[in-house]
Amino acid sequence: MKSNFTKLVLGAITAASIAMSGSAQAQKANWSMATPWGGGVFLEEAKRYTNMVEKLTDGRVKITVFPAGTLGKALKVTDSVKAGVAQAGHNWMGYDWGIDKTTVIFGGYVGGLTEEEYFLWLYRAGGAELWQKYRMEKFGVVSIPCGIFPAEVFLHSKKKVTNLAEYKGIKQRTAGAWAEVGGQLGATTVILPGAEVYAALERGVIDATEWSGPSANEPVGFHKIAKYIIFPGVHQPGATQECEFNKAAWNKISPKDRELITIAGRLKTFDSWTGHAYKDLGAYRRFEKSGNTMLRLEQSFIDTAQKVGNEWADKVAASNPTFKEVLNHQRKFQMEMTDYPKMRTAPGARTAIGKILK
Repeated sequence: MKSNFTKLVLGAITAASIAMSGSAQAQKANWSMATPWGGGVFLEEAKRYTNMVEKLTDGRVKITVFPAGTLGKALKVTDSVKAGVAQAGHNWMGYDWGIDKTTVIFGGYVGGLTEEEYFLWLYRAGGAELWQKYRMEKFGVVSIPCGIFPAEVFLHSKKKVTNLAEYKGIKQRTAGAWAEVGGQLGATTVILPGAEVYAALERGVIDATEWSGPSANEPVGFHKIAKYIIFPGVHQPGATQECEFNKAAWNKISPKDRELITIAGRLKTFDSWTGHAYKDLGAYRRFEKSGNTMLRLEQSFIDTAQKVGNEWADKVAASNPTFKEVLNHQRKFQMEMTDYPKMRTAPGARTAIGKILK
C-alpha cells in the first residue's frame, strides 16, 4: 500500500504532466519573494521551496528569493506581499501578531501544537483551510503552510535557567506570544529580527535568546557565546512557516499552477520537518561536545508556563472573536489528541534498545 506521502508525490507528478500538456497558453510568472531571514537555514528553506515550485510547474513559475530588508522591513513581509512590492513571501505568521494575535495560533505558541500535532491539525482536522480563509479575510493575501518544525530550544543563555526564580530578570530575545507570557513570568523580553540576534547576544544587550531548533541554531553560532542550552521549548512546542502570495499575481496564473504551488507547500512541509527533526539529533550531540551545559526546565516551570499561556490566550479571546474561533478549533483538536498516547509510544521513548550487531 502506498503511503500518503507517496500518493502526494505521484499526484504532483501527474498534475504536472496534465499542466504541461495544456500549458501552451498558460501565464508565466517571474516573482520576487520577500523574507524575514537575513541568511542561513531559513533563507535556504525558502529557496528549496521556490526550486520545487519551478520544477513542478515546468518553469512557468519562477520565484527569486530575497533576504530580509531587501523588499521591505524584515518583520513586515505580509505588507510587502499585499502591496505587490513582492509577489510572494516566506514567513512565520506570528510576526504579524501586532496586527492580529490570531497569527500566533497558526504559527506556534506556548499553548499550541507539537510538530506531529500540526500535521494532523492542518491536513486532517481542517486547520489548513481555516489558515487560508483567515489570511485572506484579515490580511488580503493568499497563504499556504510550507513548513513545520520541531520544538525549539527554549534558550541559548549566558545564565543558568531551570526554574522560575532563575528566569526572573533574564533579558531575552523572543517573538509572538512569549513576548507577553515570558514577561508575565518575570523576564524582560525584546523583539528582534533574526539578523540582529547574534550581535545583541554577543554584546550583552540580551542575556538569552530563543530562535529555533538545534540544527537551525547551530549555523548561527549562539552556542559559541551562550554556555547554557535549555530544553524543552515550552514557548514553542512546534512551529510552522507560511508561503504568501499577492492576490492579483496569484489570480494571473493558471488554476493548475496554483494547485501545483499548493502541492509544493505540502511537500516542503514534509521535507522541512523530516530534515530538521533528524538533523537536530546531530546538532544536539555537537552542542554537548562543544562544552555547552545542556539543561532541562523543571516541571514546575513547564506547568506554570502552560497555565499562564492558556490564561493569556483566554484573555485575548475575550476581545478578539477571530482569535477565539481559531483557538477553540485548535483546542478541540488537542482534546481529541489526548487519546493518542494511549495507543502509541512517543518517538525515542523506548525502554529497551537492542545492541548494534557486528
